[in-house]
Amino acid sequence: MKEYQTNAQRAKRSALIRKIIAALLTASIVLFLAVFFSFVPFRLMLPAYKVAAREEGELRLHFLDLKGGVTVVEFPDGEVLVVNAGDGSFEGDNTLCRFLRGLDMTSLSVLATSDSTSHIGGMCALFETVQVKKTYFPAFSADTGAFTRFLSAVDKEGCEKEKLVRYSAIENSSGAYAVCLSPYSQEEGATEEEASTVLYLSYAGVNIVLTGDLTAKREGQLVNEYTLFESVFDKGNFRVRLDQTDILLAPSHGSDRGSSEAWLSLLNPKTTVICCNQSERPSDNALSRIAAHSGEVLRTDELGIVTVSVKDGAYRVQTHIL
Repeated sequence: MKEYQTNAQRAKRSALIRKIIAALLTASIVLFLAVFFSFVPFRLMLPAYKVAAREEGELRLHFLDLKGGVTVVEFPDGEVLVVNAGDGSFEGDNTLCRFLRGLDMTSLSVLATSDSTSHIGGMCALFETVQVKKTYFPAFSADTGAFTRFLSAVDKEGCEKEKLVRYSAIENSSGAYAVCLSPYSQEEGATEEEASTVLYLSYAGVNIVLTGDLTAKREGQLVNEYTLFESVFDKGNFRVRLDQTDILLAPSHGSDRGSSEAWLSLLNPKTTVICCNQSERPSDNALSRIAAHSGEVLRTDELGIVTVSVKDGAYRVQTHIL
């Protein structure tokens, strides 16, 4: 009987020791991971997406199917410009960071067309994962939690800063350039959408307009100014010809707030891209107007990523789902 009790006690002690060892091992692993990921963002451990190599002399625009709308511009010299970074969702941040790591880039800059959370929410994760050379701020910003976090991330990165207003220009060594058409730096009574940054990007004779959250009211103002004076938006040698637009990014995910008849009649783009998803669907009215003035309409909610490649005065479009 005594021997039986001794064996039982030994078994009990052995079981207790195994539990203690397992608990210590688990705690050690958790502690290691906590320390490791405090220095190395976990997104760096995720595999980069496989993106086809950019050809020599080629400029590419990638319109991602992420909430909030994200456009990645690859310049021919390897510089990359990210226009907006999504809403900061876990899935969206992972997708953007993995996509960027799949590019062969020499430097990265980021641009926020407005202070909307849907545009800057993903900036913090981007800064944690990729080194940023320069940040372009919107002309207007509100004192919100999202924008405060964005500013903190920029300050921590220590990158160059510039506030984009009308006539600001982004120049690339390849000859590509982008001119900011809107808004003014000191504009009274503008709503967040009316203050959205609008860019005219030109390379090798192909012209692209990136509209942010442009409204019909603001579109009308731009149309009136351009109609009165064709070179009103020119910046030095950087010409802006809206009536020679090849590719248009529809504003506000194709909502009825923008894409007015007057605006589309002036641009008459060959291709219109709508960055939208299941929660940000284009309106039927806007779609009807866009289709009437565009050679083709491409939607990211239907096609996934839309990539436009510009080279030798022409462009081609490819679509793919990650």
